Amino acid sequence: MSLNLGILLALACAVATQLGFLYKHKGANEAPQVDIRHPFRTARQLYACKWFAIGMAIATGAWFFHVAALAFAPLSVVQAVLSTGVVILAVLAERLFGFQVGYRQWIGVAMTALGLLLLVMTLPASHGAHSAYSLAGMIGFEGAMLVIGALLIGGKHIGAPDHHHGAMLGAAAGVLFGVSDVAIKALTGAGGPVGVLTSPWLAVTVLASVVAFYASARGLQDGEAVPVIAATSTAANVSCILGGIIVFGDPMPGNAVGIATQAFAFILVVAAALVTPPPVQAAAAKSHA
Repeated sequence: MSLNLGILLALACAVATQLGFLYKHKGANEAPQVDIRHPFRTARQLYACKWFAIGMAIATGAWFFHVAALAFAPLSVVQAVLSTGVVILAVLAERLFGFQVGYRQWIGVAMTALGLLLLVMTLPASHGAHSAYSLAGMIGFEGAMLVIGALLIGGKHIGAPDHHHGAMLGAAAGVLFGVSDVAIKALTGAGGPVGVLTSPWLAVTVLASVVAFYASARGLQDGEAVPVIAATSTAANVSCILGGIIVFGDPMPGNAVGIATQAFAFILVVAAALVTPPPVQAAAAKSHA
């Protein structure tokens, strides 16, 4: 019963997350450009846009669903359900928001969904919503993910193509959301409100979430909805799956077939990013339609 409830909460989180992202994309493109040098003014300008505020309200509800799901189900199971978000995203974008999801974008979404599905299917069964973790693994993993997030945010300044900047910021936000989710999973076993408030992982959760907020908002301004949001969701899912294995000791496949399948799944996810048209090309295709 506990596991079923966790799965149901994770599914509600997947739908609400993608819906919130689409509303935030609509609002962010009506707001002045995000300027991290003026964080409070930027946040005020974003929230002044009705659609962005609605998106954040929905995203907050999704966050509560996610935390509750983590309390009832193992991290790998929750991520298995959340991986359906990339398909939900494409359907919501096209049916409810009028976005044109091109042929190549549908291929990218399908490849991403298949890669994530293979990844979570090859994870051995994990029983119980355990939150015990390796301290060394936690510090190493969270530190490495923060570095990767920083590199993705600064990608434009270290030679990455400008037309991929929106998707890179989306991926950075996803990695940082993953950092936050792994820390939250640790907090679910902190032993009540006092344990949560005195845990160093609470500060990591807040820091990663705040930086992810600004990276996501700027990414939604610089790129098209489907590629950027898919990059965010995929990066968050992969980060959390890796966190489950490295930090919480979720089991890995015990045979060569399982390991090869996981490697193929990661290749599919990376290839999907290359197949999906960059924002500039997608925008040009729209203007010629």
